[in-house]
Amino acid sequence: MATIEQQPPLSKVQTPKITAPTVAWYNRPAVRTLMYHIFVGVAALIMLYPILWLFGSSFKAPDEIWTNQTAIIPNQFYPDNYPNGWAGFGGISFTTFYRNSLFYAITATLINVTASCIVAYGFARVRFAGKRIWFGIMLLTLMLPTQVQIIPQYIVFSQLGWLNTFYPLLLPRIGGQAFFIFMIIQFIRSIPRDLDEAAMIDGASTVGIFYKIILPQLTPAIVTASIFSFYWTWDEFLVPLIYLNSPDLYTVSLALRTFADPSGQTDWGAIFAMSSLSLVPVFIIFVSFQRYLVEGISTTGLKG
Repeated sequence: MATIEQQPPLSKVQTPKITAPTVAWYNRPAVRTLMYHIFVGVAALIMLYPILWLFGSSFKAPDEIWTNQTAIIPNQFYPDNYPNGWAGFGGISFTTFYRNSLFYAITATLINVTASCIVAYGFARVRFAGKRIWFGIMLLTLMLPTQVQIIPQYIVFSQLGWLNTFYPLLLPRIGGQAFFIFMIIQFIRSIPRDLDEAAMIDGASTVGIFYKIILPQLTPAIVTASIFSFYWTWDEFLVPLIYLNSPDLYTVSLALRTFADPSGQTDWGAIFAMSSLSLVPVFIIFVSFQRYLVEGISTTGLKG
């Protein structure tokens, strides 16, 4: 007689145990986060070390600057470098040099960004003959080094009698700058054309569309272009060196170079002090408009 094999109770059935796969210690989230922050911290320290060293050396005594070169914190606090450096040279203080730099940087930025916005709007929205050709020529100017442009410009401004003035530094910016024009074009293309058509139905002209529709939405791009333009103009050395001859017209970059006397004794502490102060306007602008800078860079990469 056949017997029926009894099955074991369900409670006694053994289920296989599922074990989680072992994760290497370097792939654990906490370890990876720690390694990431360590790497970023070391990279930030390497990039900031020259600035920290400059600021620390501005408070070092003249005999300690080159004997204690690698240290950031001075052994002896020496604040006299700042009043000595601010006194300038030749009876001209750094008040004049900073005033010249601010005038040059602010005026050049206003001209450059305003012209770039107008030209960018023309390329992005206005139809005219030879648009593609002129756009290509505009982009080709990005490949021209400044040194190539200086020679013909110097001849023209010399014939006009504008040497040793700020005209040669400001007038070439009236047409805008190719880099800013291209960046603002990308931003304008991300603005829907429906807004232009709606304004046109309401009777707005091409100029009215630019001032009432496009320009109010260009704030991130304008701030980004203004920051870059101010940075590059504030630090510019070659062009002011060629056109400006009078010390009372020198910018900060020219004054710092003139401060160093290769034929005599150079007050490096004063140079470091004035170099540290020259970073203050740039730092203030970056901190104040950082949000617009990030937004402008991220948005101008889009294409509508």
